[in-house]
Amino acid sequence: MKTAWLTALALLATSAFAQPAAAQTLINGAGATFPYPIYSKWFDEYTKVDPEVRFNYQSIGSGGGIKQVTARTVDFGATDGPMSDEQLKAAPSELLHIPTVMGAVVATYNLPSSPKLKFTGDILADIFLGKITKWSDPKIASLNAGVSLPDQPIVVVHRSDGSGTTYIWVDYLSKISSEWDKKVGRGTSVNWPVGLGGKGNEGVSGQVKSQPGALGYVELAYAVKNNLPVASVKNAADKFVTPVIASTTAAAAGAARSMPDDFRVSLTNPAGDEAYPIASFTWLLVYRDQPNELKGRALAKFLWWMSHEGQKYADDLLYAPLPAPVVKQIEAKIKQITYQGKPLLAAR
Repeated sequence: MKTAWLTALALLATSAFAQPAAAQTLINGAGATFPYPIYSKWFDEYTKVDPEVRFNYQSIGSGGGIKQVTARTVDFGATDGPMSDEQLKAAPSELLHIPTVMGAVVATYNLPSSPKLKFTGDILADIFLGKITKWSDPKIASLNAGVSLPDQPIVVVHRSDGSGTTYIWVDYLSKISSEWDKKVGRGTSVNWPVGLGGKGNEGVSGQVKSQPGALGYVELAYAVKNNLPVASVKNAADKFVTPVIASTTAAAAGAARSMPDDFRVSLTNPAGDEAYPIASFTWLLVYRDQPNELKGRALAKFLWWMSHEGQKYADDLLYAPLPAPVVKQIEAKIKQITYQGKPLLAAR
């Protein structure tokens, strides 16, 4: 009897170990570095909601994200600059832009004692055009009375890769400076008149931190993470505004009232006394009709969670949550995601 019981127990144990582990669904994405801090947080938190789903996200820049999702080498892309009509036409089927959060792009610099500086868009454009070359330039000094500015060259730092952060920055400069608009213009990549390149927000913030006299642009969280100062920038209401959550949220107020159906909108230089002028939505790029039913359903469920429960993580990581009216529009868009023409989300 004892032998039979032990044999049965051994068989039960063997059977238990032989049971296959629940298969995990791996969803691959690539693109923007601008939202990488919050995407990392979301992907980690979402495993507690659905342990069978894992995300692999490569922070390679918006240009890379657009290329990879167009080539279908990833399940979703990510960008801070909306795709152009030409880029959308190059995709094998319809791509949707799903806003995730809003963030600020900031002017950050490396000067002794890290003074709090003010800039206008015209001055920033002239610096990046190579027309203002020293920190002691009278135009900078006149805006920053009482600040001891060194008589040393400004080391301009910009992105070297295709970047949505760049798109936001140069979109703003193009609106403020007609010379910038004519000579350089907008894009995720531009022909920079001057400066050193850094890959990703990480690369630019690293260059600024290591180069005395440097001035660059990064997403706000990267400046804070690296203990770099950020400048106040004059907005459309002629107010100097510091980039913080409240001023980024203020930049979205108007967008919520006039958001286009495809969500491709520029928020730079908005109206409003409190609005920080260099802010934008960042988007995930997903195919309306998904090529894989299992992955498509998992991705649609994540997008719903991201636009609702996931928004509570935005403030701590220095992003502005989505405005409530925009969330309502996103809900409708997520319900349009299909597999072979059939909606992937149950009615909600």
